[in-house]
Amino acid sequence: MADLVLCEPTELYNILNQVTKLSRLTEPNYLCLLDVRSKQEYDESHVITARRVKKKADEYLIPESVDLECVKYCVVYDNNSSCLDLIRDDSDNSGSENGTGKSLIVGAAIECGKALAHLTRHPVQILRGGYESFSAKYHFFRTQKIIWMPQELDEFQPYPVEIVPGSIDCGKFTRTPSDKIPGDMHIKSIVNIIKNSGFSFVGDADKLLHIQIEDSPEAFIFPFLRHLCHFIDVHLELGNVILVFSTLGISRSCGVILAYLMHQNEQTLKKSWEHVKKCKNNVCPNRALVAQLSQWGDDCSRRLHHRY
Repeated sequence: MADLVLCEPTELYNILNQVTKLSRLTEPNYLCLLDVRSKQEYDESHVITARRVKKKADEYLIPESVDLECVKYCVVYDNNSSCLDLIRDDSDNSGSENGTGKSLIVGAAIECGKALAHLTRHPVQILRGGYESFSAKYHFFRTQKIIWMPQELDEFQPYPVEIVPGSIDCGKFTRTPSDKIPGDMHIKSIVNIIKNSGFSFVGDADKLLHIQIEDSPEAFIFPFLRHLCHFIDVHLELGNVILVFSTLGISRSCGVILAYLMHQNEQTLKKSWEHVKKCKNNVCPNRALVAQLSQWGDDCSRRLHHRY
């Protein structure tokens, strides 16, 4: 029997935006997102790709097409569950569902999750704060769409993942970016790590840093790392959300973010890597870049030692 764990809104957001060549939402055994709210609430709006779970008597009816044993992520949400305990509301029995004085259960997601736990190999995740919290932060992932065709999932354009929520995002290059993603994610500053990208930036030039680095084992990014970290520091102090991007968003951009986490948090490459990997499962800096990051970590350690 699998455990129940809480899933932060940012974690679900990042799960929804993982990619290989296409969005991972195209994989049938990647994510099972279940909505246990009422039909009216679900029809008004729900999280993209979520399926409504019906309840008959005291049993939750999982969609027949879902094989929970094979699913990597099973996430369940209700309106606003914020813990893993079932809470019975005995304050007003007259308002109970059947008028018999039976107490109401607050936390349908937890109740459903416990019913599903014996069907899964991985922990069932309960969305902290439920739909209310997630939709308030990621309103652009609300939908009324119930059925997703395979072609629609193939064409789904993921957003950048959040490495540091509300501060640092990581994504891949788009030649003609619309205002939608920067606006939705409140992105104010951009770090571009592509050589001759043709990226056009509309806005204050001081909020764009373009370091032209080729995606090759010969690329040398080490001399730019201090400048990159300084740029990120300055714009975070200004309260700006920063997007770091490269061609695929898996090597150079991740390398810059790893360097910044080592610099800012005074931590090892291994620990920084573990954090980025949790947010973005296809992080893959090339070997030369990893060697330079290791050297950067040594430099960060020396600077820290001299400080004290």
